[in-house]
Amino acid sequence: MSPMRIVSSSRSRRTSEVGDAAREIEALGYDGVQHPDLQHHPFLPCALAAEATKTIGIGTSVAIAFARSPMDTAMAAWDIQALSAGRFTLGLGTQVKAHIVRRFSGTWASPAARMREYVRALRSIWDCFQNGSKLDVRGEHYNFSLMTPYFNPGPIEHPHIPVYVAAVGPLMSRVAGEVCDGLAWHTFHTVKYLREVVVPNARAGAEKAGRDPASLQFSGSCYYVTGDSDEELERGRQETRTNIAFYGSTPAYHGVLAAHGWNDLGEKLHLMSREGKWDAMGDEITEEMLDEFVVTERYDKIARAIKARYGSLASGFNFSSRIDTGKDRDAVAAIVRELKS
Repeated sequence: MSPMRIVSSSRSRRTSEVGDAAREIEALGYDGVQHPDLQHHPFLPCALAAEATKTIGIGTSVAIAFARSPMDTAMAAWDIQALSAGRFTLGLGTQVKAHIVRRFSGTWASPAARMREYVRALRSIWDCFQNGSKLDVRGEHYNFSLMTPYFNPGPIEHPHIPVYVAAVGPLMSRVAGEVCDGLAWHTFHTVKYLREVVVPNARAGAEKAGRDPASLQFSGSCYYVTGDSDEELERGRQETRTNIAFYGSTPAYHGVLAAHGWNDLGEKLHLMSREGKWDAMGDEITEEMLDEFVVTERYDKIARAIKARYGSLASGFNFSSRIDTGKDRDAVAAIVRELKS
């Protein structure tokens, strides 16, 4: 079994800190750094991290696809791939309807089918950039038929850009298998759900497309709690209850709960969220549920616990931990080394 690639989400809060944060992640022994589409645009930090580092991979985790034209995404990814000398991975996600429509003023329709078109459009655009092939994308959601030499950036040394799609349900998992290099699972999951829903559907999608299911890469993170003392572990578990309850209140994630027969919990959390009872929602998450969602171990055992749970599933894993002291830094570096071993 090949060792997992271990990446970290960027710790930078300001754009001016991106380079230093990326260099620290590289020095800690990580294989890559990922930039989310949250308070900052995901592509600018990737470019800054690419310039600041020499060896680690650079990626988005994830860029919101439906907030951007495939042409815009294709050009940004092409530039970062060239800048990083082939170290870029494009991670894409759909977000939920409310954000696409109300935050980005976009349109929402058939997310799985639209993502399939989106990725295929990216491949066609990149083929046009690299080989000068005629741009002729005609679909239900996207159409591209114009690319003049003046606007074509031209070929680059590393033209293959790996594309991962974030998937929760069976339909998007199948899309990942059909058209992507890999699937990034959501933090809100259980191993039971991954094994019974996500992985089988992704492999079925690959088979449908005539691809080798074994070539599909799986990566992601999980809820984990670590520290030096029982008090730290218990405090971390209590904080994690709130996060699990937040995602559990969203109908799009209820399939994860249903895999364990916790259907009523999803409905209850959704109702509580609509009533504004956010502070009380975490109390609905039992110890049994926490154990399914959360890996809890002290610093010297957390790597082994993560590998025991995900080693047979993941080709890559995102382990992002706060570093407030030199002791924290040493602990994280040791965990990364053990996860990679």
